Amino acid sequence: MNKIRIGTRSSELALWQANTVAHQLETLGHETEIVKIDSLGDVVLDKPLYELGITGVFTRNLDIALLNNKVDIAVHSFKDVPTKLAEGIVQAAVLKRGDFSDILVIKDDVNFFDNHSAIVATGSLRRKAQWLYRYPNHTITGLRGNIQTRLQKLEDNDWDGAIFAAAGLKRMKLLPEKQKGLKLDWMVPAPAQGAVMVAALGDKEELLEILKEINHEETALCVGVEREFLRLLEGGCTAPIGAMAMIIKDEFKFKGVLFSPDGKHKMEYSKEVDADRKDKIRYIAEKAANYIIDRGGKKLMRPEIEIEKEINVFSTKFLSQDQANSIDVNINIEMRDFISIRNNRLKPIVVKNPIKNVVITSQNAVEALLSSFSSLELNFENIYCVGKRTKRLIERRIGKVAKVESSAAKLAKYLVENLEEKEVTFFCGNKRREELPLILEANNITVNEVECYQTNLTPKKLDNKFQGLLFFSPSAVESYLLENKVAENEVAFCIGDTTATEAKKHFKTVKVAKLATVESVLKSVNEYEFKN
Repeated sequence: MNKIRIGTRSSELALWQANTVAHQLETLGHETEIVKIDSLGDVVLDKPLYELGITGVFTRNLDIALLNNKVDIAVHSFKDVPTKLAEGIVQAAVLKRGDFSDILVIKDDVNFFDNHSAIVATGSLRRKAQWLYRYPNHTITGLRGNIQTRLQKLEDNDWDGAIFAAAGLKRMKLLPEKQKGLKLDWMVPAPAQGAVMVAALGDKEELLEILKEINHEETALCVGVEREFLRLLEGGCTAPIGAMAMIIKDEFKFKGVLFSPDGKHKMEYSKEVDADRKDKIRYIAEKAANYIIDRGGKKLMRPEIEIEKEINVFSTKFLSQDQANSIDVNINIEMRDFISIRNNRLKPIVVKNPIKNVVITSQNAVEALLSSFSSLELNFENIYCVGKRTKRLIERRIGKVAKVESSAAKLAKYLVENLEEKEVTFFCGNKRREELPLILEANNITVNEVECYQTNLTPKKLDNKFQGLLFFSPSAVESYLLENKVAENEVAFCIGDTTATEAKKHFKTVKVAKLATVESVLKSVNEYEFKN
């Protein structure tokens, strides 16, 4: 192909992006030429982006140049690109993503953000809303221009700090000494922040094949989910929306947030799935957007509508869409998994011979067994379990259950009174409760423990106080307390007596669901009379 003309804005950062694309193409043997084209976003610098009233302020002129055949490709900071591309133009490549976090550049006092009052500069409504959510007493002032201009404005004004994208400062080698990285758990980046996108005309087949060679598939997948979330919320530059997707240790992790423009209200959705489950990943953005819209997200984006104060509760287990929707409309629920389960690979010798008496106290143990063996390999004569749902799962996947009880203590008592052979095999996790083996061993019953899964604590510090916390296991209570302190008015809603016993050590008010089901826990939340 002839020389590839690369269209770009004329700012130093935009030129860095264009030259990075040029270098990658030239490494593959293609000749390139940089063509500078200014945009409305570069010309109008006296207003925040969200006050310009249009999307695509940094991309429109490059689109026109593409359509008029003045350039062959256009290079963009992906977070500036509208979710709906101009007709005839397609996303041809996404480069490997850089740092997508935000950074606070500090004027003088490195500890100012703990002050009762402070002035922070940003032209981003997303950054403004998230900062005010965390620091409601601070003042936000507008800030526009290229990186050098914004750094100089910080120096020239009586501000405490200014917020920048980490990628831009690092790419320009302008990272100041006085700066603080803002944690992703509360300052969620803009969709596609830190990524560079290459656009081209959809009918340029030869060029599109060339550009596939510089496309980074993992980055394209992650930012694709983030941007679809943005599109479905109909956000653009006029709504405080954050999203981040990443692949860590074979897990695809997503988090999407929506704030009210004044930073007083927040909605959040998180999800983790296996990275190879593309069939699940493709629906994450839709589920996230629907969850937020169903809970009043459209109203949250419209500052002219007053939002009534809501009860806020937090689930330490990720709920299904139907479960979350069953919560009363006046209650806002956020969620995240505070524990994760990883199955152990069991050796064939474990089930080589028939096992007379088997004890299973959780569905996790059933799933762990079936991850190592087929149901035909599990030659169990008598199966004793805890919980009706565990019983149903066992009988559907393994075989008949001889006895089910509602708690481990009750099952242990039954076994002491009825077991003829004084030996059982207990399939459990690394954090199994002590009651059952202690009772059995105290009554001369041998307990052969097989640790078939690991329960890992995945705590998170919550930014704001919730009136209610939903717990579905004692381990979730333990995980929550690693990063959080219990407030006087917080209510613990628990799925069963064992979880409630752990919660009562720390919470003044504990409510136990009538049935050991998620739905029953949610019902107890709906029926509880919270004190405002």
